Amino acid sequence: SHEIKMASQAFAAHQTDVKPIIQPFGSDSAALDNVYELLVRAGRSAPMAKALLVPESWQKAVEMPQNQRDLYHFCASVMEPWDGPAALVIHDGDWAVAGLDRNGLRPLRYELTEDGLIGVGSEAGLYGFTDERIAKRGQIAAGRMIGVNFAEQRFYDDHALIDQLARKAPYGAWLERVRNLEAEIGPGPEPAFHDGEALDRRLIAASVSHEDLETILRPLAETGKEAIGSMGDDAPLAVLSEGHRPLFHFFRQGFAQVTNPPIDPLREDRVMSLKTRFKNLGNILAQGEMSDEVLVLDSPVLTNGMMRRIEPILGDRLVRLTACFSAPDDLDQAGEALRAALERLRTEAEAAVRAKGHCELAISDRLSGPDRVAIPSALAIGAVHSHLVRRGLRSSCSLIVEAGDCLDAHAFAVLVGIGATAVNAYLAQDAFTAAQARGAFAVASPEQAALNFKRGIEAGLLKILSKLGISVIASYRGGCNFEALGLSRALVDDYFPGMNARISGIGLQGLAQAAIAQHRAAWESDRPRLAIGGFYRQRQRGAPHAWEAKVIHLLQKAVTEGDRAAFDAYTKALSDQKPIQIRDLLDFAPRAAPIPLSEVENVNALRRRFVTPGMSLGSLSPEAHGALNVAMNRIGAKSISGEGGEDRARYRPLANGDDMNSAVKQVASGRFGVTAEYLNQCREIEIKIAQGAKPGEG
Repeated sequence: SHEIKMASQAFAAHQTDVKPIIQPFGSDSAALDNVYELLVRAGRSAPMAKALLVPESWQKAVEMPQNQRDLYHFCASVMEPWDGPAALVIHDGDWAVAGLDRNGLRPLRYELTEDGLIGVGSEAGLYGFTDERIAKRGQIAAGRMIGVNFAEQRFYDDHALIDQLARKAPYGAWLERVRNLEAEIGPGPEPAFHDGEALDRRLIAASVSHEDLETILRPLAETGKEAIGSMGDDAPLAVLSEGHRPLFHFFRQGFAQVTNPPIDPLREDRVMSLKTRFKNLGNILAQGEMSDEVLVLDSPVLTNGMMRRIEPILGDRLVRLTACFSAPDDLDQAGEALRAALERLRTEAEAAVRAKGHCELAISDRLSGPDRVAIPSALAIGAVHSHLVRRGLRSSCSLIVEAGDCLDAHAFAVLVGIGATAVNAYLAQDAFTAAQARGAFAVASPEQAALNFKRGIEAGLLKILSKLGISVIASYRGGCNFEALGLSRALVDDYFPGMNARISGIGLQGLAQAAIAQHRAAWESDRPRLAIGGFYRQRQRGAPHAWEAKVIHLLQKAVTEGDRAAFDAYTKALSDQKPIQIRDLLDFAPRAAPIPLSEVENVNALRRRFVTPGMSLGSLSPEAHGALNVAMNRIGAKSISGEGGEDRARYRPLANGDDMNSAVKQVASGRFGVTAEYLNQCREIEIKIAQGAKPGEG
């Protein structure tokens, strides 16, 4: 997005020859090196390039000197920061600089000798300097840097180096063109756009159920926190569901593992930021004052009231685009009707940006109604964002989404992740405002409910970012850090380029038909009623679940009574279920001729290959955990201890000869309960990566 406006006299007639800046198929480090070299060759010093690319966490650093805050604030207005973990050693001919990213998870220590030699490395004493030679030694703090200026033959510690940078230009004066939009537009009155029957019809069209209102919106509006759930997701994947599912459910969040660690957004709050910038992105190679005004919000979450108050500030720069399409009489043409509407959106967006030079585009489905079907907001924003990127226009505009199908933090994350600048979930707010008005939600006022909702979504966004090890939402926006599960690869390539899609699925035709069917259910009924739901909790007429009550009842009866007939009924109930996960679509490929039994291992040998999932004692119970161990040891299989160690009493056989010792001992990142004795009592060691069943939340 930045390349189209990127220009520098340093490249003269070779402006186009240096593009693309980031070479394809390179590593993350190679990409950072590409951009660093660009900045340095355009005239930035190595310390300034580091401050631009990998700044320290400054937004919540209350003790930071004002001139340094101004420097980092200016850098944030020029380009998005890169996240680590990274220990950087960089050189430009004039400077040698060593520094860390904002989280500081990579150790970086330095030693400076009396005769002017400096050594930098992850460990102290790496170079074997004697204490008599050392003039100074230290550890570089998170986000900070040290440097050597060869012309001056001078060493700069972190305070001196950043202070020198901050004094190079009047950054504080330049920041007068940065407006705090949050202070100007909120808080204030919170209107509702729809109520009564009109609201119900729109909720039905957006596939919102009573369960969604109670499970998702109630805790957000009442407490400002997301609902707490457990036991995983045993409902069918969106692509395998018989009922209509929002497009957001086709996207699975990515998470950090091995190469970079997740972050705890509560304990590491100082490095996290949802600051959102509006308006035109400038030339990142320009080294002077910003040529255009920049508007900054505290987060990308816009309430109805904030959306209404932002409109006069943006003025004629705000261009509204309608994300709706008309249902054709012939449903076989539904996909083409949706495709035409998406192309119209793309054309209108491009025309608006070219006509105004830069603008704020509001992509809205608020005008959906009896004759207009709302385009799924993720599809609308993906279409416009990807098109403007391909045309080199994305950096000339902001994308605001008014989405009726957006309810929770995951939906917000999807919209931001595929390119949205800010999101107004107007229909969700209308729903909890109506519930508050009739006394169904225990919250004092619509304004308080809106504030709680905003805070809850923001906390959810921070958690989603932190799972990837990303600290700043500007680094997350447009990154497509999801896997599309059950969407056509052609659709993903066109509207969500760069997103993983290992398994293909439905395309525009399927999405359009589902949207039209839901729309007709909403607008053609004399008495519209929201569905009960059943996605999060099993209900009689809701979505099927892998562990339905009747299945659990049969299992309990079989194991408590030793009832073989009940166990056979249990296994049949499982095998007769409709597909829920991808593995349910698989079957054994038949062979032309059966294998002789003499060539097949007996049952006892086969059972040795069974392994239980690794679940800790705390996640189950001492009784259940011990029973699994005894059962696996009886049949010669293996059970896994889970993290947290194991009671030493289990290392000795029980009085009846049973063995409660776990054959596989787990070692997690914290190594809780791990001792030499613990490891000696196992047949295998399992190392837990990325927090196992709770990926990215370790």
